[in-house]
Amino acid sequence: MVAAALDHPGLRLTAAELIALRPPPHAERPRPASRRPGAIPARVAGQGSDLREIRAFVEGDDLRRIDPGATARTGQLHVRSFHEDRDDTTLLIADFRPQMLWGTGPALRSVRAARWLARIGWQAVARGASVALLAVGGDRPMLLGPGTGAQQMRALASLMAQAHDAALAQRRPQAGDLTPALAQARRMVPAGGQVHLATGPDGLTGADAGLSQLARARHLHVHLILDPAETAPPALPLSVSDGHATRHGRLSAYDPLPLLAHLRGLGARPETVSPDDTG
Repeated sequence: MVAAALDHPGLRLTAAELIALRPPPHAERPRPASRRPGAIPARVAGQGSDLREIRAFVEGDDLRRIDPGATARTGQLHVRSFHEDRDDTTLLIADFRPQMLWGTGPALRSVRAARWLARIGWQAVARGASVALLAVGGDRPMLLGPGTGAQQMRALASLMAQAHDAALAQRRPQAGDLTPALAQARRMVPAGGQVHLATGPDGLTGADAGLSQLARARHLHVHLILDPAETAPPALPLSVSDGHATRHGRLSAYDPLPLLAHLRGLGARPETVSPDDTG
């Protein structure tokens, strides 16, 4: 049960507010024709079964793709490249761990993360993609397998609200790291799929290896949800006391550039999300 003091907009997440983020019908694009929901046939070089071309080897090519016949005939290394189907599956990872359950504006950072992911989910189903959810922060992760359409988004909104309630209701929350969730994400999303992780700048500690592995064959987007205290800290000095000693100091604005560069080095596509972007 969520405490009554937390049952207010911005503190408690509701399915209704996530469903209300659905764009108007005229803003939705037509669903693309495909052989199965969430799969868009795309003729791009990849690891499929249809041969695309045999060409001369260049530095950086996968040695496992060397074509023995062409290499023997020409006396020079040649490699094969293949077409593949690009699977348009979108996984939303909502971070509801303790470091997300705070905020200095009208909504907790976790609530703003959920709203941001819901918008991404609605955009995905509008183009015909399949959407899945992995919510982290309660006693156990909550999962929703891939599905399409508005009905899937309504189920996703409901589960995300349940997961947020579970995180708020924890008596002894454990922060942990995202490594198990990132491993689960690799099992949920096929190669070529999209992964959208909404967390805070302090939510990625110890997750470098998992992020790098997840980004190798998938499009990994990391959305850093920033709080007003990080983007526009108060100019006046603040006092902090533990009951015995008091310290005074000023907060400085958070500089995301080093973390953004680090995440790009891991293969992710990071961005910051300001308070104005999520309300």
